[in-house]
Amino acid sequence: MVVNLRKILLLIAVLLGIAAFFVFGLDRYFSLDFLKQSQSRFAELRAQQPLALAAGYFLVYVAVTALSLPGATIVTLAGGAIFGLGWGLLIVSFASSIGATLAFLTARFLLRDSVQARFGQRLADMDKGIQKDGAFYLFTLRLIPVVPFFVINLLMGLTKMKTWTFYWVSQLGMLAGTAVYVNAGTQLGQLTSLKGILSPGLLGSFVLLGLFPLIARKVVEAVQKRKVYAKWASVRPAQFDRNLVVIGAGAGGLVSAYIAAAVKAKVTLIEAHKMGGDCLNYGCVPSKALIRSAKLAHQMRHASNYGLSDATPSFSFKAVMQRIHDVIAAIEPHDSVERYSGLGVEVLQGYAKLVNPWTVEIALNGGGTQRLTARSIVIAAGARPFVPPLPGLDEVGYVTSDTLWDEFSKLDEVPKRLVVLGGGPIGCELAQSFARLGSQVTQVEMAPRIMIREDDEVSALAQASLEADGVVVQTGHKALRCELVKGEKILVVEHGGAEKRIAFDQLICAVGRVARLQGYGLEELGIPTNRTVETNEYLQTVYPNIYAAGDVAGPYQFTHVAAHQAWYAAVNALFGDFRKFKADYSVIPWATFIDPEVARVGLNEQEAKEKNIPYEVTRYGIDDLDRAIADSEAHGFVKVLTVPGKDRILGVTLVGTHAGDLLAEYVLAMKHGLGLNKILGTIHTYPTLAEANKYAAGEWKRAHAPQQLLAWVKKFHDWRRG
Repeated sequence: MVVNLRKILLLIAVLLGIAAFFVFGLDRYFSLDFLKQSQSRFAELRAQQPLALAAGYFLVYVAVTALSLPGATIVTLAGGAIFGLGWGLLIVSFASSIGATLAFLTARFLLRDSVQARFGQRLADMDKGIQKDGAFYLFTLRLIPVVPFFVINLLMGLTKMKTWTFYWVSQLGMLAGTAVYVNAGTQLGQLTSLKGILSPGLLGSFVLLGLFPLIARKVVEAVQKRKVYAKWASVRPAQFDRNLVVIGAGAGGLVSAYIAAAVKAKVTLIEAHKMGGDCLNYGCVPSKALIRSAKLAHQMRHASNYGLSDATPSFSFKAVMQRIHDVIAAIEPHDSVERYSGLGVEVLQGYAKLVNPWTVEIALNGGGTQRLTARSIVIAAGARPFVPPLPGLDEVGYVTSDTLWDEFSKLDEVPKRLVVLGGGPIGCELAQSFARLGSQVTQVEMAPRIMIREDDEVSALAQASLEADGVVVQTGHKALRCELVKGEKILVVEHGGAEKRIAFDQLICAVGRVARLQGYGLEELGIPTNRTVETNEYLQTVYPNIYAAGDVAGPYQFTHVAAHQAWYAAVNALFGDFRKFKADYSVIPWATFIDPEVARVGLNEQEAKEKNIPYEVTRYGIDDLDRAIADSEAHGFVKVLTVPGKDRILGVTLVGTHAGDLLAEYVLAMKHGLGLNKILGTIHTYPTLAEANKYAAGEWKRAHAPQQLLAWVKKFHDWRRG
């Protein structure tokens, strides 16, 4: 309350100051004519009372700058006309910087909280940039007087830039422009208009001056690059075998190599194991094939939902697993050596190791080694399942999302008792699928709920769905150890301070994935890693010619994000000397393919609350959707978060059949700045599931209908009826 009162009082003081300036016609004293007419009077005052005049002038300048009043240019000229170049420059320099800092602090005190509440995430992103390069950019802007200084003062006040940094950078940055104006003031008798101060030539000089920091930054980058490469200077090749070498043939590596070949660069792609990486061989493809078989078994058991007779599915588990391998084989040609060789990519199969920043040594799978030099290198080594250090785990045996496809293919029947460690997307998908195929599944999650990154209601719905399929979901249970007792495998967990024992036949570790960081030379080159390879916004490592993309780089472990990053890595690696592109993570979609599917883009409610971002929620229940009712899939919802009072989309969560497909419309809308009104105004085919998106937009529109206007319209129609 005290803070609000202070804000109100300060705002009143500022407004009164600005109002007084115009109401009392003080602007007439800030004209070139008045200054020229009063020049002799100021000269007399300077001779009689120099300190009083200097102090009064200083305070007037500070007030004009602090209140962002028009006339700063005239006051600056007056400094030169009254005090001469030396004293005028000294007084104006400090007065302008102090006034600018007061404006900066006023904007921060009055406006930052409200701007933070409305544009929290954008302001956070801006603060990150300011923290890293704020002083540099402020200095650049101060050097170019074409940019209104009062605008800079107000905008910087909205950031977290330190006050002292703002002051000293402004003091230095404005010095050149101040000197020009003060010097012009010393020649006041020769000036006929303010336009004469900034001739095209002088403006051009300012622009060049403004470019100086950019040039200086390039020089600094060159020096830093030289320092980074100093220990390798003697081995830098005079010429290179390749434009680009890519390590890893998963999604990130394949796309990087494809782009390089498409622009006619000479590129080599190196893969030690299987082309297609984790997604094709262990992740997206086999898991979705398993999910489809499991869903059909579920539908057969619940055929009465479709007017048919319920039936117990009869199947061979080996045949189910063989179908999964058949699906992989059918998709495999898309990522094959033959296809990429045909596209112009040299594909080498073997283990790659960085020897120096430009050289890769490959231990070929067929024997022998080969060394290649490349101007740029992209690391796309992917990730592997994390196996927790549980005592006894190796003794009882386990599989991961990588190994289960081969190991379970050896089984004659679906595992009778299956434990799934992990309540994330992978664990949930596998738990539900094997339960639908007949396993007695126990899912163990240490967190208080499964799918912890989703909203509470989504987690609850997911758990209810899994439990309806027979999964025993044990949240808040911490795995302690594994035991082998008389040939029976036991998982010991802790819950509520007590130990519980869970017997099982097979155990799947699905507690997350970690980047592959060892074995290919990162340590030897001193490339920093912290869970992932550390990169800048351009996906460059500490060595500017070495890039990372995909799971090994983070921050998301999705196939589509790896492909997205690969574009930036490849283009920056090949053309970065001319222009570099910052990787864009502003609109990242993802989906968990349980039944019903959960798909999301942008913020959900728990993230918005954590980041203190204001939002409105619009919800549409899919149980009301005609097509979903016809398909006996009438469950789930569309939840859209928007800016309060506006249709701009902050995030969407979809729960329901084909949610992953339905999400694409919102991804497009958010990427291109389209709001719910645009979705509402788009024709959607009837009857389709996609109509859920339009109806959600309709719910928003109804909630924001102009009630007063509609009341008047009703009166108009009543009048028209007589």
